[in-house]
Amino acid sequence: MTKFVFVTGGVVSSIGKGIVAASLGRLLKSRNYSVSILKLDPYINVDPGTMSPFQHGEVFVTQDGAETDLDLGHYERFTDTSMSRLNSVTTGSIYQAVINRERRGDYNGGTVQVIPHITNEIKERIDRVAKDTNPDVVITEIGGTVGDIESLPFLEAIRQFRKDVGRQNVLYMHVTLVPWIASAGEMKTKPTQHSVKELRSIGIQPDILICRCDRPLPTGLKHKLSEFCDVPVACVIPAIDAKSIYEVPLILEREGLAQQTLELLNMEQHQPDLTQWQTLVERLYSPKHPIEIAIVGKYVQLSDAYLSVVEALRHAAIAMSGDLRLRWVNSEKLEVDGAENHLAGVDGVIVPGGFGVRGVDGKIEAIKYARINQIPFLGLCLGMQCSVIEWARNIVAFTDAHSSEFEPHTENPVINLLPEQQDVVDLGGTMRLGLYPCRVLPNTLAFSLYQDEVIYERHRHRYEFNNAYRNLFLESGYVISGTSPDGRLVEMIELPKHPFFLACQFHPEFQSRPSAPHPLFKGFIEAAIAHSQSYEGRHAPVSVS
Repeated sequence: MTKFVFVTGGVVSSIGKGIVAASLGRLLKSRNYSVSILKLDPYINVDPGTMSPFQHGEVFVTQDGAETDLDLGHYERFTDTSMSRLNSVTTGSIYQAVINRERRGDYNGGTVQVIPHITNEIKERIDRVAKDTNPDVVITEIGGTVGDIESLPFLEAIRQFRKDVGRQNVLYMHVTLVPWIASAGEMKTKPTQHSVKELRSIGIQPDILICRCDRPLPTGLKHKLSEFCDVPVACVIPAIDAKSIYEVPLILEREGLAQQTLELLNMEQHQPDLTQWQTLVERLYSPKHPIEIAIVGKYVQLSDAYLSVVEALRHAAIAMSGDLRLRWVNSEKLEVDGAENHLAGVDGVIVPGGFGVRGVDGKIEAIKYARINQIPFLGLCLGMQCSVIEWARNIVAFTDAHSSEFEPHTENPVINLLPEQQDVVDLGGTMRLGLYPCRVLPNTLAFSLYQDEVIYERHRHRYEFNNAYRNLFLESGYVISGTSPDGRLVEMIELPKHPFFLACQFHPEFQSRPSAPHPLFKGFIEAAIAHSQSYEGRHAPVSVS
């Protein structure tokens, strides 16, 4: 039977519940247990798809096209397991489902209430993950902080869940903060005590405490927390701040998290194999080649807005022994100051995805700078669209070229909606979301990186390359290296006489893994290392077979 672990958080938000859940998933997988991880988010939006990245960080897209919380990216990267729309649940989606049932008359005229209707729907979503994927363990992270009014229905649902499936099949794990108070010169357990008291007041007794701290937790304080919170000393697990999130599974393994979890769930203790993960962390902490990569976007004030891009760069840098340094460049400033003032000296330029016209001209300037100065460039989604606009304006001489998303009346809409999308008004109705196939053309940079004729990548966009301009681009020197299998949609473009210039309509960052860097990012980092080592920042183009 599937076992269930519920991860809650206390004291402060952003305590690291997602990384703890993902790390536990990694540790269990290293013991040959299958794992699925579920996120219960208390916000009332149906999903984060229409939320500003400044509000909630990036939107992570699953293979089946669900727009989800960024924590699902951590789950996938740590466990090497693809999640689906079943793994992301919000208050909005729960209430939407219940209200739809009420409108259909499914409740036979009964009064619809939080208990049992909302809580039953939450429990059904948890159970659905177990039935659909049949894992050994389902780890469920409850968003927010214990004490928040928004998360109360979720906490009540997981309290009931233990009774429904049996006490021996459920474990409650609480992530909390043990702060160091500099003026007192000591660590304080009171915030954790109050957080556990709040949790117990609604009927949940934590089985394991994960104590976030910036220094080792003294034995005396572990015993104190054990006494006050009614948790065995062995289940008071310190989680000391790490230099990288990828070290966290190793820290929690040393502290016995997986061992205690398996013991409490009456599961067999298997010997873990973390050799590959240990090697990964060692390579991360012993880089050889310093490189500086510019990320040019309009949400750079919040790095979480580009979280998967950063992690994909890090995966590739680990594989290539690169000492990754990021230069965050606000694309709006390029429109005022020019590209030279913000991009001089970088070894690579990435223009990631986004929506809306703000900062687009700055991204186009960055692409022009990378193209002219032979700096490795990788464009993602909107980054590809901006690459097409830049080429149309500066090489093909369509000075008014633009995307119809940003300039509906342009005479040269090199980026445009497909004809069948023109009359759709719902924001999600015109989106291409999730996994789609792409045919890679031989004798291109893309093929040399993928080494495969057909690939599958995740999309999240609305506008496409306008095929009315395809021949014009090909004649002027662009290479279309990836298309949909029927050849209708342009998926990748590149410039052959450039060290590395490639842009794609999809989001390769979503499929990068620490142990398996994405080919496009790996090739980009390799080119950036060569650029940093070359005389005056110039070297021969990447050779392709």
